[in-house]
Amino acid sequence: MRKGELDVDPRGLILEAYRMQLGPEDCRTIFLDWALGLPGGTGPTEIAALLAHYAPAHPDHPMTAVLREGLNPPVRPGGRRGGRGARRQR
Repeated sequence: MRKGELDVDPRGLILEAYRMQLGPEDCRTIFLDWALGLPGGTGPTEIAALLAHYAPAHPDHPMTAVLREGLNPPVRPGGRRGGRGARRQR
């Protein structure tokens, strides 16, 4: 049984998030649950489909911001070394 309006949201998690007054933290939690629960995996295509469907009617909703963040590639830590390696003179 499909609860969502879109194939990329079969459980309706994103749909329900847009129906509620939530903070950014709650939206991130829902987004993570959605991403982990999607059988085919998630990527920019699925996130873009959600944005195209929901964002025009809800531009200021925290879920819109979370979805936009989801389109950005993750920031990879790099360069900084800690511990003894950082204090050692080269």
